[in-house]
Amino acid sequence: MKFKISDTLILFITLILFISMMVVLNGTQFFKMQNIQSMAYQLPELGILSLAMMIAMLTGGINLSIIASTNLSSIVIALVLSRMLGADMSTSGSLGSIILAIAAGICVSGVIGLLNGFLIAYIEVSPILATLGTMTLLKGISIVLTKGYVISGFPPMILSIGNGAIFGFPVPMLIFLVFAGLMALVLIKTPLGTHIHMLGSNATACHFSGVDTKKVLMKTYLLSGLYTGIAACIMMSRFNSAKADYGESYLLMTVLASVLGGVSASGGFGKVSGLVIALVILQVVSNGLNLLRVNNFLTIAIWGGILIIVMIANYYFGRQNNNGKSFR
Repeated sequence: MKFKISDTLILFITLILFISMMVVLNGTQFFKMQNIQSMAYQLPELGILSLAMMIAMLTGGINLSIIASTNLSSIVIALVLSRMLGADMSTSGSLGSIILAIAAGICVSGVIGLLNGFLIAYIEVSPILATLGTMTLLKGISIVLTKGYVISGFPPMILSIGNGAIFGFPVPMLIFLVFAGLMALVLIKTPLGTHIHMLGSNATACHFSGVDTKKVLMKTYLLSGLYTGIAACIMMSRFNSAKADYGESYLLMTVLASVLGGVSASGGFGKVSGLVIALVILQVVSNGLNLLRVNNFLTIAIWGGILIIVMIANYYFGRQNNNGKSFR
């Protein structure tokens, strides 16, 4: 029997971490407008990547290639822009050329998603091996295309995607909220969402109920891939550059955000709302550690430790629920 982390536990962890950071950092630093805006600009790229990871995990799989796919998509966008606008992209750029470049990058991410889906659904490679293979392949292609260098200097319209604001509200946060809402609608209101949950809960029963599980997997990984294309637009805009190895620490954090948000590691359970709460938790902790000037490598170790603790807590709550005790 499968279990998911309880909503009570998520809220409890949120409260404890928030209070801890408030005490350690003398609370007033958290409520400075500059600090809040900084968190609002940082959260969306991790948020969209976490959505890409979440939907794969709901089927009982995983997508280890999301960061490599994001980097390759951003490199493709950058290369298309440089070919159309010339070497000095920062001083030019028409709306048509930018839309074409972004469309090319998202198409690449969609093709990567289909490749993952094909390997998993039709070749029957395990998700972890299939996406590990595509991750390595994509990173190699990215290095070949860029020769290990950074492509930088994008048009103002590209930079506004990750750094702009509409009536004071960050554009990347608006993008995240829109795509989080779309993901929630897909999972709650569409047959695909129902089939994804069914597949993750019991693949055999899902198959014998008449669901084409192979098509469900293809659509799932296609959607996961497309979301990495959206993340690529935000990431390259925020950094004003594209490179083969950006955001590698995000891979661990997307898994952590998904599990902390209530997504079962074995599939079948999970909601977008829980993921959003988890992302807020991680952003608060990340911001607090940054204000405390904690070493980045130690921060990664802390993320790993939190993931282990959450998995142990999830297992404990699952066993208690299985014995008929409720912790909600």
